[in-house]
Amino acid sequence: MTRLYSETGCILHYTMFRAAIAATDEWVVIGHGFLRNQTRMHGLAQAIAAAGMNAVTVDFCNMRLWNGAHRRNAQDLIAVATALKAQRVIYAGFSAGALAALIAGASDAHTVGVVTLDLVDAEHLGVSAARDFKQPFIGLVGDPSPCNAQNNGLSVFTANPFARVIHIDGASHCDFEMPTDLRCRWLCEKRTSPNEQRREQIIQTTTALIHSLMFHVPPN
Repeated sequence: MTRLYSETGCILHYTMFRAAIAATDEWVVIGHGFLRNQTRMHGLAQAIAAAGMNAVTVDFCNMRLWNGAHRRNAQDLIAVATALKAQRVIYAGFSAGALAALIAGASDAHTVGVVTLDLVDAEHLGVSAARDFKQPFIGLVGDPSPCNAQNNGLSVFTANPFARVIHIDGASHCDFEMPTDLRCRWLCEKRTSPNEQRREQIIQTTTALIHSLMFHVPPN
């Protein structure tokens, strides 16, 4: 695990997952959900690295129970990409981390695309970022629930005429974490164990989409 300082003074911890053979200046930068941590996105990062791309997961050090700090989180994602000297970046994330990924992607000239997992908007920040975003923007979404604000992220995609939405039928909010835990399932699901088959579907689909954006190859 590596670290750098956020502009606010807190320490950003991040973990790199390097592909065996990949361009050193191409990175997929991944944000986690509200009050979660980067370990919840390690499964996705490992799959991305196995597919031949460098990935990095980031702990948001500015996020608080009373303040999601979404703009600050976006700037911290960009700070990590900058520290890695990334010249081509795909920003990805889950829930609040998906919102931060979109804001970061809209703010970073090195962005080649944004892929979000069950994005949750806040204060219309996502809608505002999406309106003028010119790069590819793809979102995977699950079924509406209180944990994804009844799919309020769909309004973000509506704001961008070129955005693409892929609905994962039957997916709960927790299915987009890799891995999830009992805390998320207790808050967001009625079932007591994760649906690993659905989670694997999400990982494979997300990895294929990111690969297609990075290398301009249509996904299967």
